[in-house]
Amino acid sequence: MAFKVFVDGQEGTTGLKIRDYLSIRTDLEVLKIDSDRRKDTAARKSLLNEADLVFLCLPDAAAKEAVSLIENRRTRVIDASTAHRTDKNWVYGLPELGNGQRESIRNSVRVANPGCHATGFLLIAYPLVQMGILPKDYPVSCTSITGYSGGGKKLIARYEKARSLDGINSPKPYGLKLKHKHLPEMQAISGLKFPPVFMPVVANFYKGMAVSVPLAVRLLHKTGNAGDLRNLLAEFYAGEPFVRVMPYPADDLLEESGYFNPEACNDTNRVELFVFGHDEQVILMSRFDNLGKGASGAAVQNMNIMLGLGETTGL
Repeated sequence: MAFKVFVDGQEGTTGLKIRDYLSIRTDLEVLKIDSDRRKDTAARKSLLNEADLVFLCLPDAAAKEAVSLIENRRTRVIDASTAHRTDKNWVYGLPELGNGQRESIRNSVRVANPGCHATGFLLIAYPLVQMGILPKDYPVSCTSITGYSGGGKKLIARYEKARSLDGINSPKPYGLKLKHKHLPEMQAISGLKFPPVFMPVVANFYKGMAVSVPLAVRLLHKTGNAGDLRNLLAEFYAGEPFVRVMPYPADDLLEESGYFNPEACNDTNRVELFVFGHDEQVILMSRFDNLGKGASGAAVQNMNIMLGLGETTGL
């Protein structure tokens, strides 16, 4: 019998993309709610309790309310909001972290889907902290450039309108109060003592993301240069179906002009990790689709794990 799955918040960017992934599945029964009833609490409550697994694609407060409407211990939940990402009663949904993380997701009924920026940062920083290479008190900085789809419907509409008028062109840094909503999970999950100095940047392309973390080799432990870091990351992620640690040096993987393309992993659930630099300085970069592994693809990957299905199914 097919598992019953419900997307609460199916009209948002993440919800719509999850529905796209689910639409090609024959091993699931997707429960549907009429558009005019999607804010009807009674109708939602019924579906939340009928489903074997629920995706919450809602603002934080609404996600917490949705969880409170579930009256059984059977319905599994994947929350795509920021509401539960540092909640100790929820499992963080990034199976590539190792140390039993995948098994914890498999056995949990409450999984918090990671933020897109956090995903790119953690896949770089977490293993280096775990291996004792990146000191926990290192003054980490991070820059993340993302397509405008990460800002949701309003930002998408703004960019699409401006594009037709040839208006918005330059990349735009934001989160300049240094209190971005992904920072708590970036610090908590990585194991750093202090939050990184984090600057996200939105650019005039629909989707795609490149997260970069610069490091001074002299301040690291147990390693010699950029090539060493690449090999350590490759060993850590060996066997992971969605993480590729790219060769070093990676010059041949850049565009002909030497530029790095944030859109190269679009329409996949793949993350590519790069190490650039030399004996004294390195820049570690992750590249992925912010709507794929950065949001909806990650949610479907977690669903597959939680339901005991093939992890790569439908991705």
